[in-house]
Amino acid sequence: MAQKIISALEYEFEISYEWLNFEHKNKKILVFLHGWGSNKEIMKQAFERCFCDFAHLYVDMPGFGKSNLPIPLKTNDYAKIIKKFLDTIQAEEFAIFGHSFGGKVATLLNPNTLILLSSAGIITKKSMKVKLKISLAKFINRFFPKISPFFRRLLRSQDVQNANETLYKTFKNVVDEDFSDVFRNFNNKTFIFWGINDFITPISSGEIIHSQIKDSSLLKLQGDHYFFLKESKKIEEYLTNKL
Repeated sequence: MAQKIISALEYEFEISYEWLNFEHKNKKILVFLHGWGSNKEIMKQAFERCFCDFAHLYVDMPGFGKSNLPIPLKTNDYAKIIKKFLDTIQAEEFAIFGHSFGGKVATLLNPNTLILLSSAGIITKKSMKVKLKISLAKFINRFFPKISPFFRRLLRSQDVQNANETLYKTFKNVVDEDFSDVFRNFNNKTFIFWGINDFITPISSGEIIHSQIKDSSLLKLQGDHYFFLKESKKIEEYLTNKL
């Protein structure tokens, strides 16, 4: 594991990362971006024994793993920071894997080859339970501001139950973004993989993204939002001779 300081948005971001198969660095490099609430270790766990003829670069995005988060960010900010980080690698070409939230960041980076794993970015209908929690939180904030911090923590999404305020504000910035136009304007080769039992980003989202990105394919695999932990070899087989 290593760390690199990236200056961006008038702040310094300490980006934690790890190389595997570094001897293949002169080929196309495979970059792995994790989802919300995860870190580079989950991506490494899934893919470290795959794609052995390529160098792997596993990255902790700001606020996760061992990378810091000095200010709240938007997804575009994440892309700017990671782009600056990748510029320091001085590689000719990247293929970028992005899981969930990492899929949005990966798409904004505009790689020649994009691999989406149950990507976020398509707005889905909120359940009644979620709608009630949002309404209750707004009511408490408006009429009982002195006790709202306590209830705000209780009513937070599980994705940010233990998050500090900076990460929580970041979550609010990115959670309901509609990336439809971003996907429609992405013109490079894209491979989309999805777990058929994913209830966080449902399979319908994968089908919509596939319809929006012109040069894309969609492969549905067994599993939930983290299907790639068990299906990484099938992903590798599908991408053989395509990267």
